[in-house]
Amino acid sequence: MNFNNLLISIPTILYALTIHEYFHGWTANKFGDPTARLQGRLTLNPLAHIDILGALCFVFAHFGWGKPVPINPSNFRNPRRDNVIVSFAGPAANFVSALLFGVIFQLLRKAPFIPMNVSTILYNLLILGIMMNLSLAFFNMIPLFPLDGSHILEGLLPYPMAQKYKEIERYSPFILLGLVIMGNYGNISILSMILGPPIQYFLRLFTGL
Repeated sequence: MNFNNLLISIPTILYALTIHEYFHGWTANKFGDPTARLQGRLTLNPLAHIDILGALCFVFAHFGWGKPVPINPSNFRNPRRDNVIVSFAGPAANFVSALLFGVIFQLLRKAPFIPMNVSTILYNLLILGIMMNLSLAFFNMIPLFPLDGSHILEGLLPYPMAQKYKEIERYSPFILLGLVIMGNYGNISILSMILGPPIQYFLRLFTGL
């Protein structure tokens, strides 16, 4: 990634991470858990949600994570169901954001009054915004703890199977780390093979390119 692309990627990364964590907290608050709000995390201030390592991974590996919003499922009226919805809210916010950026991109492409130098910057910014939000949405749907997909799967499984699934949680971060290392240093990019096709499909769909 060259310096110009790095500068453009910063606001898109900050937006994607912020909207993801904000909607986790917002949804949890709606379902009766005020933990995020009470700890000052129900905010659109990016500084409250940035995890430095996760942001750097976004820059260099094109996926990453924010600082997880604190959630206390015991405050939910229906803990299993509500925890699934709260976990899904973050990826859903990113997916909807990618769709909205795509709509803006297609509208700007048809606008005849935008100077060429301005339009190039806007196009690059919007395409990166779409990619970052899609990457964060699909990456977090992987069913490996601590990603959102693990909480969603746990809530959807029958209770006995969910308990067995929880037993492997302690190994999940190491599996996830192994997949990242294999992709970056072993040229065996399993994550790219899994996440690449849906990201590219929706990128083409949303941009019309």
